[in-house]
Amino acid sequence: GTTPAHLAAVVEAVGGRRPAERRPAAEPASSSIYQAIPHRQDNSFLIVGERCNTNGSRKFKRLLAEGDLDGLVEVAVEQVRGEGAHVIDVCVDYVGRDGVPDMQAVIDRFAREVTAPLMLDSTQPDVLEAGLKLAGGKCIINSVNLEDGEERLGRIAGLARQFGAALVALTIDEDPQEAMGKTCARKLEIARRIHRLLTERHGIAEEDIFFDCLTFPITTGNPDDRRLGLETLDAIEALMNEFPNCQSILGLSNISFGLQPAARVVLNSVYLHEARARGLTAAIVHAGKILPRNQISDERWDAAQALIYDRRDAGDPLEHFIGLFGEDEKIGDGRRIEELPLEERLKQRIIDGQRQGLEDDLEAALEKYEPLEIINTLLLDGMRVVGELFGSGQMQLPFVLKSAETMKAAVAHLEPKMDKVEGRSRGRLVLATVRGDVHDIGKNLVDIIVSNNGYTVYNLGIKQPINNVLEAVRKHKADAIGLSGLLVKSTIVMRDDLIVLNEQGVRIPVMLGGAALTRRYVEEDLRKVYEGPVYYAKDAFEGLELMGRIMEGKHAVEAAAEPVEEDVSEAPAAAARRDLEQLDLDRQQRYGLRPVDEEAAASEQPAEAPAATAVAEAPRSDITHTHPVPRPPFWGSRVLQQIPLRAVLAYINETMLFQVQWGFRRKGRSPEQWRKYVATEVRPHYRDLVARCEQGGILRPQAIYGFWPCHSDGDALIVYEPPRDAGAPPEEHGPELMRFEFPRQSKSPHWCLSDFWRPIGDAVDVVAFQIVTAGPRVSEIAREWFARDEYQQYLFLHGLGVETAEALAEYIHKQIRADLRIGRHDARDLQALFKQGYQGSRYSFGYPACPRLEDQARLIELLRADRIHISLTDEYQLDPEQSTSAIVTYHPAARYFSVR
Repeated sequence: GTTPAHLAAVVEAVGGRRPAERRPAAEPASSSIYQAIPHRQDNSFLIVGERCNTNGSRKFKRLLAEGDLDGLVEVAVEQVRGEGAHVIDVCVDYVGRDGVPDMQAVIDRFAREVTAPLMLDSTQPDVLEAGLKLAGGKCIINSVNLEDGEERLGRIAGLARQFGAALVALTIDEDPQEAMGKTCARKLEIARRIHRLLTERHGIAEEDIFFDCLTFPITTGNPDDRRLGLETLDAIEALMNEFPNCQSILGLSNISFGLQPAARVVLNSVYLHEARARGLTAAIVHAGKILPRNQISDERWDAAQALIYDRRDAGDPLEHFIGLFGEDEKIGDGRRIEELPLEERLKQRIIDGQRQGLEDDLEAALEKYEPLEIINTLLLDGMRVVGELFGSGQMQLPFVLKSAETMKAAVAHLEPKMDKVEGRSRGRLVLATVRGDVHDIGKNLVDIIVSNNGYTVYNLGIKQPINNVLEAVRKHKADAIGLSGLLVKSTIVMRDDLIVLNEQGVRIPVMLGGAALTRRYVEEDLRKVYEGPVYYAKDAFEGLELMGRIMEGKHAVEAAAEPVEEDVSEAPAAAARRDLEQLDLDRQQRYGLRPVDEEAAASEQPAEAPAATAVAEAPRSDITHTHPVPRPPFWGSRVLQQIPLRAVLAYINETMLFQVQWGFRRKGRSPEQWRKYVATEVRPHYRDLVARCEQGGILRPQAIYGFWPCHSDGDALIVYEPPRDAGAPPEEHGPELMRFEFPRQSKSPHWCLSDFWRPIGDAVDVVAFQIVTAGPRVSEIAREWFARDEYQQYLFLHGLGVETAEALAEYIHKQIRADLRIGRHDARDLQALFKQGYQGSRYSFGYPACPRLEDQARLIELLRADRIHISLTDEYQLDPEQSTSAIVTYHPAARYFSVR
């Protein structure tokens, strides 16, 4: 804690100085849980999508009645992505139905799956409240007015204050003769009264008030209605001059009520243009049916203006305007997916990952095609395009998985309609993560891509001994085997597994993949081990391509005396990999890996850790110990089981999460373009997933860390029993507890990890150890989502779990530095911190400086990791997967290094 002496020094140094005055500029805006949208748009107006409204959209009303929530979400998402809506108006008022459960069901989905802010539209306060309770961010309430007096207005305004919402205010009051203000004067009179009530009595900020001056049809033929549109325009201008901080909004489509569609589009577009010129800041519209000025002929534009301004010098403007449109005329030539031919439509649904309408299209296709023909010619053609788009960098991995989900749903719908012979697959693959390895994301991505391209995949899971793989191969008459593993140790297991396959007489093709492998090691070294064909698969799409080649040349492969050399260097995802070169460097920085060439990788990758005897004659490094030994606040270990998730997520490495774990790629974007893409397309997924994890208790950060007295002894680190008293000096340590052996560099500077602690004969030093986990529920829930074919969310959750564990490691390491009072050297910039912007370093077993993965067992014993439910696999990997451990030194010279 801060001492009185320190506070006195602070007062002496800065006391009496006046702090700089902050003048933050708050921009009026509404928001979802994903993004904030300013109420004032720089070069446009605030577009409020109108199609999620039971009073204005027959489709939305039908979908609500049918309980088709997927369809309702699709309507909203289409307005945001396809039409550029900034806000989505949501109205579920439906005669004969209770609006509260309808609003709850709709907003529960919209809040999670629609990135735009929501405008909750209802005449019933309880319906509005039900939506406000579920909608994150800042909503807009539509609407308040004075038709039922000030009491009801006050109730709605109270909801706005309670939930921090903005308000749409209609110019309607209690007047029995003219409740709805039609003239400019009446609109202003009502607006002034509402403004006074909202701002003075109910404390609503001016910037959060959207005045709706009401639009009335000018197309009825009634002479009294001809100037209603002009009165509204005049009111907008006057109102914005009088209350410049308020917003103005219109429900636009009412102006053209009764006209045929093409004429409505033109009149709505021209009227919106005129309203914006008068000061309109927002409009509730079908944005896809608003035309720019250059797409409307001068004749029609002038005719619409004549109608709006009631210019009768050339005859009846309404008749003239209507006469410019044919009865069956349609505007716009862009084809929506529903307008495509059936075959193209099915293919496009796979490419777009669009499940809404999929089953209806499949039923229609069954009238012309057999089920297997639909899969092989229409659906798989769509997946082929998905693979090409991914390979060329035009489609990101999360959207590939969305397409795979749609493909899975399509096949599931068709399977009951196939007979057993017809349902035969293109080939059978047995897939497994090797013995002792708990990592399954890469394997499961292969499962997703391969199985959704017509092959049958038997996914055995993680930590699979080769006997289980053999049993599955024989049981299912597999055409190929796929083995996956993350760490170097897994490559040794793969080699052993290939030898067992030889002994058992198995010769079917084997595909190998995983972060520890290189193409050269597989294709040059492991092909010499296995008597059948062995292939390296860099990613899931290369695995898919290999399966195709294996099945096309199956008989030739089986008859070949020598394994077939495959050239897969230009697999479909080759272009995508080039985008990740910089991220490989980030990985090296994180784990202390050195950049290696293919030749070195081929020879070094499968080898065991360098033996200490191999460098026994190497001289000791020039690392010195002139710094003081810090005194930790306690000895032994400390368990942290209630770590706030948000505190940990502050240390998330978004580069690793978004680009490496989730597969979003920059694809040549400039830094500014990438920042915008992340803000609008990527970070919304992150915020949504974090919210789900918080609500479901999916991420549960826990950690153990502590301090022990120590000495170095040549290439070894000796760890002593800690003193009994927390504040005791390290010299009061007990006997030797355990020791760790590390390799030494054979060439200058001859570093060895033990060099960072004082040697025997010098003062007793301090070493820290840590182990952290994101908890077991991450993997459990991820497996559930994978089993439910929620591939995109599975990918997101797995990646978030991995990076949460890494963020927690940063968080605990920072705590260790604080405990040792060396935190003052920490970089303030997070990216700099990720690049070892602090004093000291932490090292994980299995990486170059301390390659003996077996030493995990000693660390587990020392920290008693079972207290946070962490254990070791047979191959010394941490379980749960989303866990990390480290040995920590405070030495100022410590950095990542490798031992050659």
